[in-house]
Amino acid sequence: MIGRLETERRESARRSLAAQEAERARIARELHDQIGQSLTAVVLQLERAARRTEAPVRGEVEEAREAVRESLEEVREIARRLRPEALDDLGLASALAALTLNVSRRTGLRVERRIAAGLPELSPEEELVVYRVAQEGLTNVARHADARHAWVTLDSRNGDVALEVRDDGRGFEPRAAAGAGLRGMRERALLVGADLDVESRNGEGAAVRLTLRREAAQ
Repeated sequence: MIGRLETERRESARRSLAAQEAERARIARELHDQIGQSLTAVVLQLERAARRTEAPVRGEVEEAREAVRESLEEVREIARRLRPEALDDLGLASALAALTLNVSRRTGLRVERRIAAGLPELSPEEELVVYRVAQEGLTNVARHADARHAWVTLDSRNGDVALEVRDDGRGFEPRAAAGAGLRGMRERALLVGADLDVESRNGEGAAVRLTLRREAAQ
């Protein structure tokens, strides 16, 4: 009875996660295809207007154009965070590379990555969990850690696949850190039978480790 209830609970959570990801993908497409294209059209219109307008009005038009361009980049960034197109199109390694580069560009945080070659094959659901944990881990570092440097590592340990997100920030007390970010990472890990460990001490940085057990996937 307990086993059946646990299986049903996990399946319900998995369906909920799938529904969330589908909604993320839908919103990302709408942002890209509708709002993004509309803003692009406005940028082009303002560029043409700036060429036809004499100073000093031209300066105001150019300022408006740059403001719209910045809004367009923000919309694109939101769409990328909602659904990583690189994960669907190019695979996990490329998606993690794009993620780390984007975080560095946006936040100024120095992010180094190391992705081992020849990793065991992961299911699409497992790849998505790895990506989301890396994404949330780096988001937490950028927002809360006051760090200058972060490391993202994906490799194989004793046949298992392990992701680690580590930083040199101010650290925290793991038992006291019960925010939505860590809860979400733990829930995602449970859905694919993975382990999530958090290590940190005040003033000594932090490390989040996700381990996908291959025997659990067989």
